[in-house]
Amino acid sequence: MPNNLHGRIQLKMNIDTIHLRVIMMYEFRRGTRISDTVKNICYAVGQNAVSIPTCERWFAKFKRGDFNLEDQPRSGRPSDIDDDIVRNLVDTNSRISTQEVAERLNVNRSTAFRHLKKLGYNLRLDVWVPLNLTEKNKMDRVSIANSLLGRLKTDPFLDRLVTEDEKWIQYDNVERKRTWRKSNERCQPMPKAGLYPRKVMISVWWDCKSVLFYELLSVGETINSDKYCQQLDNLKAAIEEKRPSLAKRKGVMFHHGNAKPHTSMQTQRKLRELNWDLLLHPPYSPDIAPSNYHLFRSLQNSLNGKKFASFDDVQNFVSSFFNEKSATFYDRGIRMLPERWQKIIENNGDYLTNE
Repeated sequence: MPNNLHGRIQLKMNIDTIHLRVIMMYEFRRGTRISDTVKNICYAVGQNAVSIPTCERWFAKFKRGDFNLEDQPRSGRPSDIDDDIVRNLVDTNSRISTQEVAERLNVNRSTAFRHLKKLGYNLRLDVWVPLNLTEKNKMDRVSIANSLLGRLKTDPFLDRLVTEDEKWIQYDNVERKRTWRKSNERCQPMPKAGLYPRKVMISVWWDCKSVLFYELLSVGETINSDKYCQQLDNLKAAIEEKRPSLAKRKGVMFHHGNAKPHTSMQTQRKLRELNWDLLLHPPYSPDIAPSNYHLFRSLQNSLNGKKFASFDDVQNFVSSFFNEKSATFYDRGIRMLPERWQKIIENNGDYLTNE
């Protein structure tokens, strides 16, 4: 497109922006509600001409007695990018790409990215949550977090913590989209979509040094109590081989979730036989399970967009992923636990969806 045409489009956008602000000021002085103001403007000017968050910002400014319709001057190199246009683009579609913003503003991608960052936006992945927590769920989470922090003061058990969880791995991994969010905004919770039929389950046990043992189950195979107890025997052998001091002297602090195979009577008998100390874990709490907030998050980031043709392809990928991670990666995941327990308490038991 010729540069002069770009210039005319940009000029039109600037003029339209001032006009929109005049209309918003007019509606404010009339006492029109924000939602009705947005509805009236979009009906008269065009769909998505202005968003509710943009209108809220200008109404808040008018309430302060500031009716200056020009953008506030900023320090540093002057920019002819209209802040309201950028905000409106993101408010209308939080999943808009940086390239799309750049094309709409007639600037290069790096300029658009810097301007989005300057306005306080960051690309964040929406966060999966298992369910809406009840008040009892929240109270249980706070109570257990308090108990674990109290125990940690007298018993520094993180060095002997072994944690476990399971994850489905898809053969065809659809990439999760990122959304633009302000630094103080939480990511939007999203319920998990249905899983694709071609998938395999992986069980992983790890500590602050590395993966101790993992098993990629056969296609169609899932975990039951018999299978889980068999895996625990394999884990015991792996600990004796890789962490002899933990097996003989220090003792294992074992952490797993509340899935049925983990809480069955058969599993409870096996854990008593192994004589491992069991770490408390509240139900519906993946946000304080190291595999979910750390290991599996990194694994999923690597999986995004990947397609596998066979079970062996999945096996090779997983093996390479674990082997390429340094000891500091695993250590960091375990050391984050006390901070997350504290945040559970500060959030009154709510999910840590802004993490």
